[in-house]
Amino acid sequence: MLNISALSPRSSHFRTSDQLLQPFWDHLLFHHLPLISSPFLPVILAFSSYFFFSLPFAVLDLLGERAPLFHKYKIQPDRRPTLAMMAKSFMISLYNHIFFVLPAVIIGMFILPAPALPQDAPSLYQVFTEGLAILLLFDTQYFIWHFVHHKNLQLYRWVHAVHHEYMAPFSWSTEQLSIPELMTVGFWSNLNPILLRCHPLSTWCVTVLSIWMSVEDHIGYDLPWTLNHIVPFGLLGGAPAHDMHHQRPGSNYAPFFSHWDRIFGTAVTLKRKKVD
Repeated sequence: MLNISALSPRSSHFRTSDQLLQPFWDHLLFHHLPLISSPFLPVILAFSSYFFFSLPFAVLDLLGERAPLFHKYKIQPDRRPTLAMMAKSFMISLYNHIFFVLPAVIIGMFILPAPALPQDAPSLYQVFTEGLAILLLFDTQYFIWHFVHHKNLQLYRWVHAVHHEYMAPFSWSTEQLSIPELMTVGFWSNLNPILLRCHPLSTWCVTVLSIWMSVEDHIGYDLPWTLNHIVPFGLLGGAPAHDMHHQRPGSNYAPFFSHWDRIFGTAVTLKRKKVD
């Protein structure tokens, strides 16, 4: 997420309703104010999360059959990313951040007002509801965008095709995006917390969570402890849904949740290949 909104201090209701996060928020305000008020913080959070979340799954891919405990959950065991493929995906993401995301943040420093951080921490309930609202709004926006870009051949070819270079996604390919797609995603990630008037701490928490969910969608493993198995009723698509999208691009357009694909009839269930 590229910035945080300017927020006035919250009313005392939030301080009295939930004290759990206040000491942590006070610590950030008194000891790390330059960091948390920096417009670069959301970028640092997002990119570092992408890096550290992707790394262990890259190791699993490189180990392959030598890690049988995990390899048995590989969705497409006959397709294994090479080190060169991983390096290419990571370098595309790094290039985009250095030459497009960071300049966009610098430009924003001159045209956007400096954020005013609230004195009061959010309640845990507030973090949960605001984070859920951000995820649901982004899920809707990206579902529409994704559907349109798959139905329009020119848009797909010039904007989205770079993300579909590989039929079997892997963790580093999470942010293998064209510049227009990356900037669109960044714009929504910046705008949505402002529209929803979210607390900065809620925004930062959902930034990390959304990156984890995105990486998890691309890992290529249907692990039994991933969020799509933990959250009940099949509310999340997870790696099985997104892996199927890369195999059958006319399916499973939503990035996180499954309700839009179910409503519009684009949900397709993965049939995973068995590993002997």
